[in-house]
Amino acid sequence: MNELTTISLWGLRIDEPIVTLTDLLVSVVCFVSAWKLHKSGKTGRTFLYFKIYFFSMGVATLLGGIIGHAFLYAFSFYWKLPGWITSMISIMFVERAAIEHTRIWMKPAIVRVFGVINIIEFLTFLTLTIVTLDFFFVEFHSGYGLMFVVLSLEGFLFLKTRNEAGKYILAGIAFAAVAALFFMTKTSPHRWFDYLCVSHVLMAIAAWLFYLGAIRIDMNHQKR
Repeated sequence: MNELTTISLWGLRIDEPIVTLTDLLVSVVCFVSAWKLHKSGKTGRTFLYFKIYFFSMGVATLLGGIIGHAFLYAFSFYWKLPGWITSMISIMFVERAAIEHTRIWMKPAIVRVFGVINIIEFLTFLTLTIVTLDFFFVEFHSGYGLMFVVLSLEGFLFLKTRNEAGKYILAGIAFAAVAALFFMTKTSPHRWFDYLCVSHVLMAIAAWLFYLGAIRIDMNHQKR
């Protein structure tokens, strides 16, 4: 395990400062994306779910950076839970956004079934996380949500409709996949810019690509 990096500013100890800054980078990208999508005036559940995704992911990475890294020494381990749970909520909503997007091609009954499965999945992983206090279930939920649910649905839609939004969303998933690869393999370019920093930067790029995709969604693009 890498030695903990620490700095002191005006007598205040800050652990993993670069990890914290890159976490906050993700927060800024997510908050800006939520705001810009809101200001676009687009309505409907697809856009609402994307806004909730961006906002909740912004909160999750803000909590993760400040409590989970910079000042964890001042908190108990249980304080990691708010960030973990909020990130799981964000993944649930990006899944729901993708599910709602499928209405341009799939029958309403199928969309409703996907919605029910989404709720069951979220509650299952949430329960496992709270009971075990194991970050593995947060990771697994994120991987399942992005790499299986969103990738499958948006990939299917793109193949069927060639919708412009799909290109950006799929590119975002690709960046999220590389971020997950760095996280899982713990490949660190430098002690001060480790695998967490790399994964956070890639997550920020992925979030921005998701925004570029969300803003281009056309729910009137119906099956021919």
